[in-house]
Amino acid sequence: MAAASRQTIRWTLLSLALALIFLGNLYIGAVHIPFQSVTDTILDNDNEAIAAGIRFIVLQSRLPAAITAIFCGAGLAVSGLLLQTSFRNPLAGPSILGINSGASLGVAIVMLVGGGSMIAGSLAFGGEIAIIAGAIAGSFLIMTILLSLSTWLRNDLMLLIAGILVGYLASSIIMILNFSATSDGVQNYVLWGMGSFTTIPLNRLPIFIVLILTGLSLALILAKPLDILLLGNDYARNLGINIRRTRNLLLLATGLLTAAATAFCGPISFIGLAVPHMARMIMKTDTHRILLPATMIIGALIGATCNILSVLPSSGLIPCTASASLLPLNAVTPLFGVPVILYVIMRRR
Repeated sequence: MAAASRQTIRWTLLSLALALIFLGNLYIGAVHIPFQSVTDTILDNDNEAIAAGIRFIVLQSRLPAAITAIFCGAGLAVSGLLLQTSFRNPLAGPSILGINSGASLGVAIVMLVGGGSMIAGSLAFGGEIAIIAGAIAGSFLIMTILLSLSTWLRNDLMLLIAGILVGYLASSIIMILNFSATSDGVQNYVLWGMGSFTTIPLNRLPIFIVLILTGLSLALILAKPLDILLLGNDYARNLGINIRRTRNLLLLATGLLTAAATAFCGPISFIGLAVPHMARMIMKTDTHRILLPATMIIGALIGATCNILSVLPSSGLIPCTASASLLPLNAVTPLFGVPVILYVIMRRR
């Protein structure tokens, strides 16, 4: 079978799998809803037997969560691919540069210091908006620091180490804030830190989608420079690639994707670290023209799958003696991430 035919089959299977998992997110949830009722709601059939509550759950809860899982998974996966290519390190991930820690620091300041509110000049806002604003502000603060350091640190390894150190510093400040905060503030922060795709209401979903699509578009523009960077900085420089500008654009795309995903969904682990390796294993190539869209689809697929797994204990589809509640995302993502990373480590030993 020709290579082109095999690639077509892979794209088709991945697209079908994503479509099926997306539909599964609409049919499976914490509240049991009959299959036909969900189908009628999706098709907008005029069925008087469908209660308003069912329509609300499907269209205002499950649909936004499914869309969020797809875009968040795609964004985190692509940010991981960008970092692994930039640093030529298979174990680089979105959290390695401290951007996740920056978002967590922003949220910690809002929850633990501001009491759930935020003041910017003459503007004051609280609740969900303050948390999202704090996470984005913290992420971009760390990204700005790293962009400044990139003008001084020409070595990719040194910039990677600097990102780790900045992340440790942010985590240290968070621990200090936790120590002096109220018990309610600490509890709210811990719940946010568990990660969830269900926190974005339908009316705020377009903002999240625009941020992720902007980062993904920037990543696609960088596909050719990424292929050249794999050959080494000296070779890329001889071919006319501006290493500093390309690296800054990589940081910008990674920062935007990670900041948006973390701000809206919490610090989610392993998707950005493991999915790029899954894309390489499935697509059998290192060409970013193929890897980038494949990573987006597989990341979206993993995100949507994790969303289903997080509601399974309360869905009634599996026996569970615990009280009905959603599993934290960070309790589910290692089920995919750890085996993949262990496989990568074993291959390189």
